[in-house]
Formats: sequence, structure tokens, C-alpha cells
Amino acid sequence: MGEGQALQSLCDCEGQKTTMGEAIGALHGGGPDGTLPPKEPAMTKSYTDLLTEAYDQITTIPTELATALVDDPDTLIVDLRDRRELEREGKIPDAFHCPRGMLEFWIDPSSPYHKPALAEAKQIVFYCASAWRSALASKTAQDMGFDNVAHIEGGFSAWKDAGGAVEQVAAK
Repeated sequence: MGEGQALQSLCDCEGQKTTMGEAIGALHGGGPDGTLPPKEPAMTKSYTDLLTEAYDQITTIPTELATALVDDPDTLIVDLRDRRELEREGKIPDAFHCPRGMLEFWIDPSSPYHKPALAEAKQIVFYCASAWRSALASKTAQDMGFDNVAHIEGGFSAWKDAGGAVEQVAAK
């Protein structure tokens, strides 16, 4: 018997009509009001586990050293933040914007979304607001075969606190 038939059977059992929500709740061990029992997340790693793994395997550049890379023609500084963050807070001058959700597609030359700028740089330095997304991005890029990646310690927040230059980004 399929789930749909089981639900219909539960709805019609013992001559009492019940709602579909009540039947679903009963079928899955929930309450009489149709609510499902709470599920424990089936996570095997937390975000802190992922960050710890990343930090153990990536290069982190102190903010003070990163400021010297802005004018380095062999370095591409990549801002991973959301467009709204750039518009609200600005960015490192001449940084290439790659939303974190597009990174894997933009760095892979076989992807239809590939951005050549990411393949041409001799060194890629990622940053985000506080260095979490950039740490994970650095690890991902390394996992995809890039050996020339790093990220800025403390992210854009630390960059601004250290007096790093900020370029304003116009709203679209």
C-alpha cells in the first residue's frame, strides 16, 4: 500500500473522518493535530567543523600584508559578499566581485558560467565580511585544484578597521 492509500485509510478508519493533516501526523508519529514530530538534523559536520578544516589547510594573509596586494598585477582580490553588502559598505578597490554561491561555477573552465579573470590570476585572494565565507571559498578552490589561493584574515571588517582603502559601489 502506498503512502496515499495509507493516508486515505487513516482518514476513514473506524468510521471516523479525520483531516489529511491529522492522518499525516499519525502516519509519521506526530500529534493528533497533524504536526510532525521534530526531526534532529542529520548533520555530520557543523559549520565550525568546516571552518576548522578549512583553516587547517588554507593560507591566511594578515590584513596588513593584504593591503600591499591591491596594486600587485599578479594578484586578483575577490570579494565574495552579496551585492547588497557591496552597495552598503563598499569594497576593496578594484576587487573582482564573485558571489559566494557562484564561485564553483565561475572558477571552473568547463562551466558555462566560467569567468576568465579567475583563471588568469597568478594568485587569488578571497575576502568576505568576517573571513568565514572566504575561508570556505579558499578551501573549495584548493579542492578544485587551485594552489594559488588565500584569504584575508578578519575579512572586510578587519580591512576597514586597519584603515584599508574602500571603493564605493553604486546601487543597481
